[in-house]
Amino acid sequence: MHFSDGTIALDQGIARMAGVHGATPDNSPDDAQLAPGDIAVGVVIGRASEYFDFFVYGIASVLVFPAVFFPAVDRLHGILYAFALFALAFVVRPLGTLAGMAIQRHFGRGVKLTAALVLLGSSTVGMALLPGYASAGALAIALLALCRIGQGVSLGASWDGLPSLLALNAPQGRRGWYAMLGQLGAPLGFFVACALFAYLWANLPQGDFLEWGWRYPFFAAFAINVVALFARLRLVVTHEYERELAQNQLEPCQVRGLFATQGHNVFIGAFAALASYALFHIVTVFPLSWVILYSEHEVGQFLSVELAGALLCALAMPASGWIADRIGRRSTLGTLAVAIGLFSLAAPWLLGGGDLGQDAFILIGFVLLGLSYGQSAGSVTANFHARLRYTGAALTADLAWLVGAAFAPLVALGLSARFGLGAVSLYLLSGAICTLAALRTNRILSAKD
Repeated sequence: MHFSDGTIALDQGIARMAGVHGATPDNSPDDAQLAPGDIAVGVVIGRASEYFDFFVYGIASVLVFPAVFFPAVDRLHGILYAFALFALAFVVRPLGTLAGMAIQRHFGRGVKLTAALVLLGSSTVGMALLPGYASAGALAIALLALCRIGQGVSLGASWDGLPSLLALNAPQGRRGWYAMLGQLGAPLGFFVACALFAYLWANLPQGDFLEWGWRYPFFAAFAINVVALFARLRLVVTHEYERELAQNQLEPCQVRGLFATQGHNVFIGAFAALASYALFHIVTVFPLSWVILYSEHEVGQFLSVELAGALLCALAMPASGWIADRIGRRSTLGTLAVAIGLFSLAAPWLLGGGDLGQDAFILIGFVLLGLSYGQSAGSVTANFHARLRYTGAALTADLAWLVGAAFAPLVALGLSARFGLGAVSLYLLSGAICTLAALRTNRILSAKD
């Protein structure tokens, strides 16, 4: 595969902005090495496109789907039903991971990644073409659920091993920084999705927004996924990438063998990041539903605050890398779990404190999310044997999303609507406790080894 000198220069320029240096153009093809910066660019672009697709659905679950797909019930139950479909993608994500690895073994990594991202883009664009309940009835809801399942399967199948390869190629003493780079896709994807909805909400009459305006962000997903596909294929089909993966034994393994020998590490890894994953949707998706149902906070203004929060999250992530490289990634996760636990105690007063309190909840929550989520990926995957790390890291992430984030908006809204905002405190606090317990368990097991 050949690329123009301009493309190479652009990749090198982005790598330098990330604070890394790659192989020089003088390297021969046989001696060329993948620079950590090149890997980081692929990770950031790929993850940003995935998060964009998911956040477009999450925001639409509050602003659009209750009226378009669940008009027969009140708004609260319409949002709850939309959140139930939201969770579907995380339920089927492990199945997508396993299916993707089977495709990879038979047809190669490039075929797997292409198929996964085509399915992801098609599922998201398909939502934009769906009829509403008024014209198609229950069939519209079934098609929405099918598209959501497609998103989940494709996200699991798109695992490419880049985060693990990035961690293994990070310079000594800078693994926290490089781990953070891959997580930057989350605030970037949320910012773009939220900005599109904020613009459409502010500039279209409500009728036009609900009839056709909301569909534009879903159409945009296709273009973004095309860019992400080529950015990631730029790496995964090269000989350098294949050689690096082979040298580090980053290839699919048998799941039965993984769980028979190191299954406990999958669960420890998932629960070690639970505080961060629990916080993830509590500060991105859930607050919008609470505000639109129970607050006088103007929706457009609140979306602007969430945009500011996304920027703070992106700025906090480099800080998380700096901290982790000085005190350790696991110590950073533990410290942030305590901070999230303390934040959870203030959640009812902030969310119930009018516009100022809700804005403070968003801004503080996004800072904590950036600091914790920046180090949540693969914090304990070093526990896996080399030949098990590729599959172990993927399934660990799948389980963390399923347990920590999949049902967070549904549970938080459902319980808080019935019992008050104290339910949000309990949800976040339980995540913090699970993280501390998992980190403690990991330390005990590591000492025995």
